[in-house]
Amino acid sequence: SNKIEKELLENNDKLYVPTEHLDRIQIYKSGKDENPRLTRLGTQEWINVKRKIYKATEKLASELIDLYAYRKIQKGYSFEPDTAWQNSLESSFPFQETNDQITTINEVKSDMELSSPMDRLVCGDVGYGKTEVALRSAFKAAQSGKQVAILVPTTVLAQQHFETFISRLQPFPVNIDVLSRFKNKQSQKKIVDKINNGSLDIVIGTHRLIQKDIKFKNLGLLIIDEEHKFGVSHKEFLARFYRNIDILSLSATPIPRTLQMSLSGIRDMSTIETAPNERIPIKTFVSDKTNSIISEAILREKDRGGQVFFLHNRVNDIDMIFKDLSKILPQVSINIAHGQMDEKELEKIMQDFGDKKFDVLLCTTIIESGIDFPNVNTLIVDDADKFGLSQLYQIRGRIGRGNVQGYAYLLKQKNKSISELSQKKLNTILSANELGSGYQIALRDLEIRGVGNLLGSEQSGYISAVGFELYTKLLSDSVENLLENKQNPDISFQFNDVNLNLRIDSRIPDSYVLDLSERLILYQRITRISNKNKIDDFERELKDRFGKIPRQVKLLLQTQEIKIYSKLIGINMISVKDKLLTISFEEPIDSIKIHLLKIFNKNAKIGHMQVKFVINNDNFKWLTELINCLIKIYDMKNKKMKIFSINGN
Repeated sequence: SNKIEKELLENNDKLYVPTEHLDRIQIYKSGKDENPRLTRLGTQEWINVKRKIYKATEKLASELIDLYAYRKIQKGYSFEPDTAWQNSLESSFPFQETNDQITTINEVKSDMELSSPMDRLVCGDVGYGKTEVALRSAFKAAQSGKQVAILVPTTVLAQQHFETFISRLQPFPVNIDVLSRFKNKQSQKKIVDKINNGSLDIVIGTHRLIQKDIKFKNLGLLIIDEEHKFGVSHKEFLARFYRNIDILSLSATPIPRTLQMSLSGIRDMSTIETAPNERIPIKTFVSDKTNSIISEAILREKDRGGQVFFLHNRVNDIDMIFKDLSKILPQVSINIAHGQMDEKELEKIMQDFGDKKFDVLLCTTIIESGIDFPNVNTLIVDDADKFGLSQLYQIRGRIGRGNVQGYAYLLKQKNKSISELSQKKLNTILSANELGSGYQIALRDLEIRGVGNLLGSEQSGYISAVGFELYTKLLSDSVENLLENKQNPDISFQFNDVNLNLRIDSRIPDSYVLDLSERLILYQRITRISNKNKIDDFERELKDRFGKIPRQVKLLLQTQEIKIYSKLIGINMISVKDKLLTISFEEPIDSIKIHLLKIFNKNAKIGHMQVKFVINNDNFKWLTELINCLIKIYDMKNKKMKIFSINGN
């Protein structure tokens, strides 16, 4: 902002960032419309701020872990490996699985076969195959003799899932039913009895599944579809009541709390980001509400044989909207659907719409969750500025699920002044025109809304101080330290990576990667590599994408390898000046390090916490030898007597 630029100019401050530290540069995001307070260069202000916030995240991490730690130490049920029936079901899938789908399905099934209870979030866009993940995992659980509960937010979605499960599992001896308000009281009682006596294998239901009369005899798997639609108390009711069950949550745009826990490493998360074949991005328009735009959008869809969702989320005046639409479009057949209607009437209207008996469904957000009408490829949202970002994204996902171009019209009242927050939401949904944007939408929603409600007002203040990305990293570090039982982590070292000054030409030449932004991305990726195997993988990727790797890039990768092992064994600085190599340790040098350093260079001058030796710059052979020495020290430290061979330059 202008204020920040003015402050920098007045102080004449400049901060140069070496390419090896590009991973430290992040966009400042706090969820608040305020300028961050800059800390002065040459002081300890920034380190002190991070130190204070790290201490605060330790407390929060402990609270978050306590919520889920009991599940990690509980003895769960280990489901049986895949059977011939499982393979038969999976081969009956009428579509070609994407790589992301296959990976996610394998991760879920591997979790289910472990003895500890699963708690995995599957994040994937609308229509990307989350239901198939649920179906396969439910069938796997049923084959092991366990009951499966599938919790969904709406009766309409429950009925659609029921029909899908019945269709796919019809060849197998599995008892399936649906429990919702579409069932009369007598039918509900019979289903509840079957749940309680264990004769029902898979039950799909709404909030009715978490009422007190439901007592599963042998529940093994809980699947929560459209996870973001349920409150914390709803989702954790069954988890508390049945402590050893596996839990699988599905969402296109997970709520901030769930997303935060997954990003922090407390919960496992799989993402399905690859679009199904022939899927086309939806064209989205934000506009003032006019009769001409509405009629043009509806008639265009009708002319190509399609249908339309017109979403108006107020039941009290939805009949008035119906009259207005009928007046400007007398040639179009329209019907109304909302959650306050009689169950049988609503069920019939949705069935008729699915059978293409009328053109436009004027409805509330009852269509938001899981509804699948392939012939509906135009969406009109009335008063779009009143919806949440994730909600708009979910609603838009109800169209464009096949190979037909979808159109979404987000309308606001003409000449109406909307808030800056609402404008941000509309701009975000307008820009999210790439397939698979749900995960990024959830992150953006987290930024726009802020995380005060998610983590408490105190944590919100900390996020304003350092930004969301750095706060998340500090929280993740706190979680990792607590999970690894690190009682007194060295916080000062945590904020200061290994300082390398090797005076070698380690870089990505312009001639090797022409695009500047691509080079910066590669630099950041290199600085985030945390083990030797990933360096090897990255090297293969570079060779595949850009050709033979030049000497400078090989030196850059070797430099990162030195940083990795230096950090693992407690080195905070390695410097070369006039052929003198200096290595500084965080702690006094022990006898093992002295022995191996002497092997590396017999003329080494070893002090209390520092060692110096003269090197030969001949083809930088000392660089490879140094890496070998660091690896051996690391192995000795971890009592792993392995010999590594590394090809140097």
